[in-house]
Amino acid sequence: MNPPLATSLSVRHIFVSPGHSYVGRHGLGSVPHPVAELETVECVTGRGLRGDRFFGHQDNYKGQVTLFSAEVFDELRLAQALPHASPAALRRNLIVAGGDLNALIGQTFILQGVVLEGIEECRPCYWMDEALGPGAEAWLRGRGGLRCRILTDGWLRRCPPGAPGELAGASHEQAS
Repeated sequence: MNPPLATSLSVRHIFVSPGHSYVGRHGLGSVPHPVAELETVECVTGRGLRGDRFFGHQDNYKGQVTLFSAEVFDELRLAQALPHASPAALRRNLIVAGGDLNALIGQTFILQGVVLEGIEECRPCYWMDEALGPGAEAWLRGRGGLRCRILTDGWLRRCPPGAPGELAGASHEQAS
């Protein structure tokens, strides 16, 4: 096995939600569940983000943590005329800047000291049109984010804009 890739990704937002707004709701409409934005979050090997709806969801789950590109979100807002859209509407856990997430599919990489395995694109679904606006699902195809498994325990911290991801991030212990 190759050593994990170091990344320069910077964590801009961290989101968790205690419930599923869309999963299992086909044909029934969404159910609003709050999305909390955090400063730090605990990553638990093989389980997910503590406090999130997918924590301990199933063994070897492909989406223990989901990432979305801040740059793609900015492009989406411009292309779809969504100036007031919130990144929380994406229902992804981490909004990151500074890298091509599709390039991390099939790769083991390090984010702020936590080792993740990029599994697959977090494909957008028709709910994106409800959450963001008509046309969002189609626009996001091929750039819907990254689903990952967590391979080591640790903490992630939201970085201020302009801060390099690895240098400004948390370590394997909770930031104080």
